[in-house]
Amino acid sequence: MNSAGNNSVTHLVIGEEEQGQRLDNFLIRVCKGVPKSHLYRILRSGEVRVNSGRVDATYRLRAGDKLRIPPIRLAERPQNEVDEAAKQRVDLPIIYEDDALLVIDKPEGIAVHGGSGVSFGVIEALRRQRPLAKFLELAHRLDRETSGILLVGKKRLALTALHDMFREHGAGADKRYLVLVKGRWMNNTQHVKLPLYKFLTESGERRVSVNSEGKPSHTVFRLLARWPEMSLLEAQLKTGRTHQIRVHLSHLGFPILGDEKYGDFILNRSLKRDGLKRMALHAWRMVFRHPLTATPMECVAALPDGIKSYIAAVDQQQAREFSAENVGDIFAKGTSGK
Repeated sequence: MNSAGNNSVTHLVIGEEEQGQRLDNFLIRVCKGVPKSHLYRILRSGEVRVNSGRVDATYRLRAGDKLRIPPIRLAERPQNEVDEAAKQRVDLPIIYEDDALLVIDKPEGIAVHGGSGVSFGVIEALRRQRPLAKFLELAHRLDRETSGILLVGKKRLALTALHDMFREHGAGADKRYLVLVKGRWMNNTQHVKLPLYKFLTESGERRVSVNSEGKPSHTVFRLLARWPEMSLLEAQLKTGRTHQIRVHLSHLGFPILGDEKYGDFILNRSLKRDGLKRMALHAWRMVFRHPLTATPMECVAALPDGIKSYIAAVDQQQAREFSAENVGDIFAKGTSGK
């Protein structure tokens, strides 16, 4: 399907390959170059119609649905720019692959898809690198600054099953992250249940805050290691809200090292001088059932060298106050999928 968006109304008919997608995700894909904030604005205003009626952004498209998209002015990215960027980013480590899905160890600093201010993303790079692939779609997302496990559907049926799995949260995929935070975390295990509210800044940037009007959110944090001024935690997501780990930790007074949106900005400048040049958040382990066979799977993405080397440097300067029994195994684990 060609990209939508111009100075006139666009009418599309949803085919079998598009059915099952959320409306907002579909628009983000076909309206390339349009800021997501604008797409959500026209969704809320009812300018986007499905079968001549208003629908929510979370509406799941069905084959045969007639979609109306209002006039949208695009800043279309030059195709050669996307192609060249994709060629330069050929190193997308594959953790696991079969006919149904692809599991990638996403490097930090790469968006999962192109959008406003980003010429390309992981999914665009994959499509350029695999021109014969008939179907490649993101099953979920990671922040640009976050590295680690990312699932891609290679069949519509598998993608729909993965979407359903992620909606189940605790009953579906078990997603674990490794994170370095400022401060001395004391509890071995802590359940954090704080509602999260999404909003846009005056400049149109997406932000999240703890707010009673927000959606219920639940993260489980486990202490892995602690130094006088820093702690290493494992974060287990029980819900999947935008920026959930980052906002929960910032609100508690333990901002993630290197977080440029919710972190300690003064500290971040000194961290770069000391060798930590990224946000210290990594999606390291995911346990789930195969979307088509229901076979139990475990995928592990080894802790990136940039974070591992910074921890080693801190170890040389400060004695650890605490170290969990399994922390050595986590550091030693390589990238694997089975």
